[in-house]
Amino acid sequence: MEYYSPVFHSLHAFWSSPVKRKLLLLSIMFLVWVYMLYSCVGYCSTVPGPVMVDTPRGKETAPATGRRSDLVSRLLAKPQTWEDVESDYEEPSVRTAASRDLLDADRERVPDPSAMSSFSNGSGNKKLPQAIIIGVKKGGTRALLEFLRVHPDIRAAGAEPHFFDRNYENGLEWYRDLMPKTLEGQITMEKTPSYFVTREAPARISAMSRDTKLIVVVRDPVTRAISDYTQTLSKKPDIPSFESLTFKNRTTGLIDTSWSAIQIGIYAKHLDNWLQYFPMDQILFVSGERLISDPAGELGRVQDFLGLKRIITDKHFYFNQTKGFPCLKKAEGSSKPHCLGKTKGRTHPNIDPEVVQRLRDFYRPFNMKFYQMTGHNFGWD
Repeated sequence: MEYYSPVFHSLHAFWSSPVKRKLLLLSIMFLVWVYMLYSCVGYCSTVPGPVMVDTPRGKETAPATGRRSDLVSRLLAKPQTWEDVESDYEEPSVRTAASRDLLDADRERVPDPSAMSSFSNGSGNKKLPQAIIIGVKKGGTRALLEFLRVHPDIRAAGAEPHFFDRNYENGLEWYRDLMPKTLEGQITMEKTPSYFVTREAPARISAMSRDTKLIVVVRDPVTRAISDYTQTLSKKPDIPSFESLTFKNRTTGLIDTSWSAIQIGIYAKHLDNWLQYFPMDQILFVSGERLISDPAGELGRVQDFLGLKRIITDKHFYFNQTKGFPCLKKAEGSSKPHCLGKTKGRTHPNIDPEVVQRLRDFYRPFNMKFYQMTGHNFGWD
């Protein structure tokens, strides 16, 4: 006790002084505060903070979902996802199916960088067609395809591929390469009117995809036959008259069904072949007459059939009095009005009324059967 007594007395003297006691307490509190501040700084460095992201309205803050360094590295490594801007994105009046699919995607899924790159640069991928205009020749197929090109979710091949009737031996990869590039959600289409009368075409298209949607533009078979003849006459002015080609024997009135201009118009016969491979609800019949008198109405049916939003409406058309059929106010990729070329809307030659009546009588039973098969009366009789 004698050894510790000086130290004890010194501490007692120090503690008995009010000023010195307050200084000691303040020092202890300061050390505790410094320790707590140091601990807080170390913890906060691991907590995610707000990150600046680019949105359509400028730079805004978005909550982080992990360490700040991890989030920054992810933003640098990958394009920003649609989900990041969806809440502040003002949706335009017309949005393509491709953007709808991206916006409706699973919020937890990170889009593939290559897919986002394809979307941004507009390249896309070539796909086999999901819909084909299979007929009929001189029915209005070119007009229908040109009208459909206005829709942002439809991409169509340029020239008629004739794959399923003339070039089938070239293979599906050759066929695919003829198609335009499309984005996710867009529909690839082509038109080849001769498919409808090609016996092998239904089986071949079914082998490619049983889900293929088929569109057939049909027209009064008598008017169609005369239009077919008019086209051939413009290329070969020395061909026989329409009347002589129509009959095997005009005296007996026997119609020559081997002539393609006549044979194509027997729609019921050709449709029967297609129904062996495709259900009726996968085939849409477009009226060639209504395509002229009410293009927006027929295009509405086609857009519904393809599962697309009705974007093509009356505002896209005007009627050309000279040609006698509707034209587009603005064609695909253009701000100018567009009508089909001079090869469309040719003046038909005068045909003997008796021959026309004979043809109407010939087609009537086939038309009646066709109406029954499709459940639609096209009013040709």
